Amino acid sequence: MFNHHQRWGRCSPLALLPHRTVQREPACLLGSADALFHGCQHGLLAWNLLDMDTFSKSDPVVVLFVQVSGSNEWKEFGRTEVIDNTLNPDFVRKFVLDYYFEEKQNLRFDVYNVDSKSCSALKQQDFLGQAFVALGEVIGSQRGRLERPLTGVPGKRCGTILLLAEELSNCRDIVTMQLCANKLDKKDFFGKSDPFLVFYRSNEDGTFTICHKTEVVKNTLNPVWQPFTIPVRALCNGDYDRTVKIDVYDWDRDGSHDFIGEFATSYRELSRAQSQFTVYEVLNPRKKCKKKKYVNSGTVTLLSFSVESEFTFVDYIRGGTQLNFTVAIDFTASNGLPSQPTSLHYASPYQLSAYALALKAVGEIIQDYDSDKLFPAYGFGAKVPPDGKISHQFPLNNNMENPSCVGIEGVLESYLQSLRTVQLYGPTNFAPVINQVAGTAAQVTDGSQYHVLLIITDGVISDMLQTKEAIVTASSLPMSIIIVGVGPAEFEAMEELDGDEVRLSSRGRYAERDIVQFVPFRDYVDDSGNQVLSMARLAKDVLAEIPEQLLSYMKTRDIKPHRADPK
Repeated sequence: MFNHHQRWGRCSPLALLPHRTVQREPACLLGSADALFHGCQHGLLAWNLLDMDTFSKSDPVVVLFVQVSGSNEWKEFGRTEVIDNTLNPDFVRKFVLDYYFEEKQNLRFDVYNVDSKSCSALKQQDFLGQAFVALGEVIGSQRGRLERPLTGVPGKRCGTILLLAEELSNCRDIVTMQLCANKLDKKDFFGKSDPFLVFYRSNEDGTFTICHKTEVVKNTLNPVWQPFTIPVRALCNGDYDRTVKIDVYDWDRDGSHDFIGEFATSYRELSRAQSQFTVYEVLNPRKKCKKKKYVNSGTVTLLSFSVESEFTFVDYIRGGTQLNFTVAIDFTASNGLPSQPTSLHYASPYQLSAYALALKAVGEIIQDYDSDKLFPAYGFGAKVPPDGKISHQFPLNNNMENPSCVGIEGVLESYLQSLRTVQLYGPTNFAPVINQVAGTAAQVTDGSQYHVLLIITDGVISDMLQTKEAIVTASSLPMSIIIVGVGPAEFEAMEELDGDEVRLSSRGRYAERDIVQFVPFRDYVDDSGNQVLSMARLAKDVLAEIPEQLLSYMKTRDIKPHRADPK
């Protein structure tokens, strides 16, 4: 798993471009950066627009607005060129956007008829209609094509827009490099140094984001680190001239690692090492200021650098892989009586419960990648009618034959209905519902289906041994597990399931992949009470690793994505 604050392979630019007829396949460009969309082309066709000019046809322009995350505010992102005298425009100009799988990125396309090219104010132009779409809907749609009717002019049919998405190539590259150092500063009193490198990618705002750490080489001033691989998108967001900062540290057991020095480079500069060794001086700014005769704190040499392409998340989604979303909700008595305001299940007239917020935050993003929008939903830890037996995988819709609910709203309705009909009880057992989803995942392992199980719970697991066994078994299947902890409880046991530090094991078997992501909901609650912002923050962290987990499954099985039908 990656650090939650590293945006590894999760963002990529998108280009939008309107075209003239639905018969022509438009070129569409989606830029590239460090995302799920490892660089995409994205096109946009418009046809049958309203005719607003008396003696000719309309002169259309498309204006793209992007909704600010966690608010109702829309900001203009860009405009196409104006095309004269047509109701079926074929635009050339592209919009390049960063795309993140784990965020709900809402877009609005407003179409205007331009009466005066000398006036840029939209209120001076004729409004022809608009379309709303989430970026994920375009990626999750069949062959990356999504139609939307233009609306907004009462009593008028405003025409249609078609969006198309296609990945670019420069962000699907993987770099393998190896470095060594010479004559680094000695930092340990009884030895030499235990050096390691930390790589940082520069951001647009001048800050840096960690993107890789090498292993520690013990007791040497001349370390040779093992070769490692890193996506180009993680190293430089697809910008070959963007600064890459590398810090050199001496490892200390207590975590207070000693800074040796730093140097800066770029992807373009690193790539030149394919034909020549590149040597960097390691400089310590504080030493340089204090010592007049200071030269450097050693050197780092790039021994090798190679680039190869890999399949990306978008390749699989466009090739037909479906994300299947399943929900499991904790109905144990420790949540409190749902009718009481102190209950974690309590939904006031003014706001949703933490359970409902977590469900909406994750589900509303994943549903864009599921074509049938049917989601199995279960509860666990309750006594269920008619006989009052304890169940750890009862369907929220009370239909044992078909536990699927229609859309996220359908899951929410069934969840609220179950709160009125079951008795909260216990214990908190995860294994039954994990095994249930694993059994479904095991039926189709060819890469066409990938399952995401969301478990929302308030407390400590009662069946830890069985849960670990279930997760180790599931790690070889096409599935991921997201666990959201709600309420004030301590969740130390969950951290063991989330194999950040140590690979999960059970009875001598180790998990094939790290498939579990755990987060406590309280870490994402906005202080101002903005639930939309809380949901956006939660979704960003819990979904950020799904693309890499899907790719890890495909790689271990050597499953190639199907090529999308170009027709």
